[in-house]
Order: sequence, then structure tokens, then C-alpha cells
Amino acid sequence: MKLREAVSWLTGTLQRNLIPLLEECWERPLTEKERQLVSILELVHIEKFAVRLPRRFGRKPRERQALARALVAKAVYNHPHTRATMEALRGSPVFRRLCGFVRRSDIPSEATFSRAFKEFAEMKLGEKVHEAMVEKFAKPGLVGHISRDATAIEGREKPVAKVRPPKPAPRKKGRPRRGEVRQPKPETRLQRQVRQSAPEAMAELPAHCDVGTKKNSKGNKETWIGYKLHADINDCGLPISVALTAASVHDSQVAIPLMKTTSERLDYLYDLMDAAYDAQPIYEVSRSLGHIPIIDKNSRGQEVVPLAPHEAARYRERSVAERFNSRLKEAFGGANVMVRGAEKVRLHLMFGVIALFADQLLKLIC
Repeated sequence: MKLREAVSWLTGTLQRNLIPLLEECWERPLTEKERQLVSILELVHIEKFAVRLPRRFGRKPRERQALARALVAKAVYNHPHTRATMEALRGSPVFRRLCGFVRRSDIPSEATFSRAFKEFAEMKLGEKVHEAMVEKFAKPGLVGHISRDATAIEGREKPVAKVRPPKPAPRKKGRPRRGEVRQPKPETRLQRQVRQSAPEAMAELPAHCDVGTKKNSKGNKETWIGYKLHADINDCGLPISVALTAASVHDSQVAIPLMKTTSERLDYLYDLMDAAYDAQPIYEVSRSLGHIPIIDKNSRGQEVVPLAPHEAARYRERSVAERFNSRLKEAFGGANVMVRGAEKVRLHLMFGVIALFADQLLKLIC
């Protein structure tokens, strides 16, 4: 489905049919936030992916489809923790029924929410839903620019202690003697990623809680404990590919696997990246995939040639990635990470990503 057709379908189905029908059933108009939740849940259709096979023995699990919808609603309402979502379910009949719970007695305990969340993380529910949405709404047609960026994610756990590798033997200086064979320099991660597939390169990246440091826009160093979220954003502000790594992983280490993943999901022309991605293997892979890399130059203490005027004009489109990062943190739970472990943190962020994806589609209507 092309994006224009999808937006037209949203306008007709949601605004003219579904929402008036719900208001007629509940005999009161929906609030603006409830309208947003109805539209996002209708777009995401997470209940299709949350179905699990019934158990033959033991206690029957609670309804996972309603729990998945409630976790999406948690991201939409930007609740700081699950208890806040449960209080909203108990206090608002409309909110409860939108999530799929008919009576207050149907609302499960916090422990059941936690067990379901763990199951969703193991089955990679967030990644499956996000990939299906990209396939349906973003893949058809040609995309102009993909903006690549990373943002800090603060965790609620202790950083994993680093295991320092043994120091390599010092290399001899000068030219080798006649007949002397020296070991070649070890291959860097970027050089390996050139020939690796996207899943292979992504599996090699550490994803544990760690200490990260970066320079802010004012040139001052900032330090945080947690993770780093990397994302590819198209011109419309839709997240196409996302990856979670340890906070200490440099932005450039994720560029090539993200580039290959995004290239498999859709066709696009330009790769837009800041100076942190200024590395020769990234240029090579971008061109080999049929893209044009526009990367801000890293001076490395030397004078550099600035971007050409037409490249600088295209580079300004990269602001969509910065808006995505800020919206994810301020409005869709990116700043409220209360779970521990990379899998759970990834799922928590993916609920925010798919909610933001759907909300951004709705903004295209206006």
C-alpha cells in the first residue's frame, strides 16, 4: 500500500467510521488522547502478533492480546511505569475497553504484566510489528533520504564490568628484514562488516548495560549509564530500522548493519550522517548499495573541505532524526526505562517506536 493510499484509508476508516461508532456506543465523545489511542491501536494491530499457542498442561495464561494493547497504550500515554497503566485501566472504563478488558476484574496483576512482557521480549514482538508496519506503509515507492543517528538511553541497572583484552605484542619498528614475515594488522570491525550480512554484524555488537560518553551540541562531555538506540528515519519521520547497543558502542559501528537492513526494507537514494560516521568503509558500503553518502566531515584536528552547497541543503533534512529522538523520549516512553536487561529494554523502546510510527502517519493526514 502506497503512503498516499494509506493516509486516505486512515482518513476514511478512522475519522469517519470507527471513532463515531465508538462514541455512539459509549454515549459520550472521546477525548483527544483517546482518539489518538484508537487510531494508533487500529494501525498497529499488535493483537495479530501477540497470539501464542495454548498450553496443554498447567494454569492457562491470561489473554495476551489485551496485555499487548495495554503496553502500546502505556507508550502512547507515556506512563512512567506499569502501575500507572494499571491505575488508568481501573479508573477509566473507556480506556479499559479500548485495551481489551471488559470488566475491572479482568485486569491482571502486575506480576502477570511482567511475565507477559518477558514473553513478548523473547518472541521479539516489537521487531515483528515494526517490520510489518514498514512493509505495509513505507516500502512502496522510492525514498529520497535516510537520516541516521543515535541517542542515549538511560538504564536502571549497574553497568557490566568490562573485561580488558590482553595487550598485543608490540610491533617492530622499521622495515622488515629480508625473509622476515610479520603478522598483518588485525582487521577492524568496520572492515569485517563490509563483507558480513546485517544479522551477523548486528550479533557482534555488544548490547549490555554500559557507560557511555559523548559531546553535546555545546561541545561539553556528557556521561550516562545504560544503552544507545540507533535509528534510520525517512523523510516523513517514520523509523525504518532501529538497533539497541551498549552505551559505549560508537555510532559508526552500527552504520553498516543499519544501512544493509534498511536497504532490504525499501529503496532510497541518500544516506545522511553526521561527523561520527566519517569512515571510509561506510562510504564504500553506501555506494555499493546504490546510495549517495552525504556525511559531515570529521576534522580530526585538520582543516577539511566543507560540504558542497547542494550537499549542505540535503544534509539539513537530517533534522528528522533529531526530532524522532526527542519525540521518542518526551512523548513515547523513551525516557522512562524501568526494566532491566537488553531484551526487555529493546521491547520497551520498540513499543514507543511503533506507537510513534503510527502517530507520525496520523500527522501526515493534517
